[in-house]
Amino acid sequence: MKHALSFALAILTCTATYADTPDSKDTQPSGDASVVTQMPGLVAFWTFGEPAGQSRKSIGSEQNYPLIEVDGPINRVEGGPFSGYAANLNGKQYFKIPYAETGDLNIHGPEAQVSMFAVVNIHNLRQSRTIAGMWSEGKGANDDSGTRQYAMLMNMPTYGGPNQLVPHISSEGGVTRRADGSAFPWCADYAATRQTVPTDRWCTLGFTYDGDYIRAYINGVLDKRELDAVKDRRNDRYFTSEGPDGKDRGMNPYYHGRGIFGYDAEKHAKTKPGGGSDFTVGARYAVGSFTREATIGRFGGLAVFDRAISDAEMMKLHQAANIEALNSKESSTPPR
Repeated sequence: MKHALSFALAILTCTATYADTPDSKDTQPSGDASVVTQMPGLVAFWTFGEPAGQSRKSIGSEQNYPLIEVDGPINRVEGGPFSGYAANLNGKQYFKIPYAETGDLNIHGPEAQVSMFAVVNIHNLRQSRTIAGMWSEGKGANDDSGTRQYAMLMNMPTYGGPNQLVPHISSEGGVTRRADGSAFPWCADYAATRQTVPTDRWCTLGFTYDGDYIRAYINGVLDKRELDAVKDRRNDRYFTSEGPDGKDRGMNPYYHGRGIFGYDAEKHAKTKPGGGSDFTVGARYAVGSFTREATIGRFGGLAVFDRAISDAEMMKLHQAANIEALNSKESSTPPR
C-alpha cells in the first residue's frame, strides 16, 4: 500500500511538473499581438489559441465575439503568430457567429468603412476561396436573395481574379446592378491583386474599404493592378465607364462607392428570406452550400476594423505577425 501511494504521488508530481513547464519553442508566438490590439478602430481580433472544442474568442475590444465551430471540433496546431497556435481548417469545417450576435461586426450603411487583416497558411486554392466576412450569396447565378456585405475572398476568375486575393463589397446584398438597374448574374464588385495568393506558406492578407475604393494587400503591400478590360473580363460598361467621372473602376484599387448592404427584416423578409448573413471564417454560403468552397489551411490571426486603415498601418500589422520566423521554423523542421 505504501509503495502504491508513493507511485501515485510520483505520477501526480510528474504530471504537475509537466503542466507547469514553459511552452515549447513551437508554441512561442512569432509576433506581437499588442500592435493589433492597440490599433484604433479594432472591432475584433482572434488569435486562435484555444484548443479544439472551444469557441475562439476575440481580444482587444469590449466584446469577445466567440467564433463557434461548425461540423465538429476544429483542430489546434502548434505554430502561430499571436498565440503560438493556429486553427487547422480541413475544408469541411468552419467558424461562425450567428447574424443576431454579430454586433459591431455588422458593418453596413452608405458611409460605412471596413478593413480586415489575416495571417494564414492556405492550401489548395482550387477549393479554398474564403477568409472571412458577412457574405451569404444564395443558391447560384442570377439569385438575388443573397445578403452579402463584406468579405475577404480568394480565387474568383469570373471577373479577372483567378487565384488572386479578391476582397468584395456589396451595396445590394444580391447581384450587382449597373446604373440603369440591369443585373449581373453575380456580385461583380471586388478588387483583384496582380500576384496570386501564396500557398503552403505563411502570409498576411488584408483589405480596406474607405467608402469609395476597395484595396487588397498581400504581405502588407498594396498590390496595385490596372484594369485590362478584355483580359480581365471586365469590358462591360459597368467596369469601363461607370466609375468616377465616367471612367473605369480599376482593379486594385477598385472603385465601388455605394456603401455596404444592411439587412432590414421589414424591407427584405420576402426578397431575402434567408435573413442576414452570419459572420463566417473559412467558409461562406455560396451555390447553396457552406462547404463547397470551404478553406483548407491554418489561421493564426484575424482582425476586423470599422475604418479604412492606412497603407502604413497595414504594413505595421504585417510586420507584427513576423511570418518570416514562422516560415523559417517550418522550413527547418525535419519531416516526420
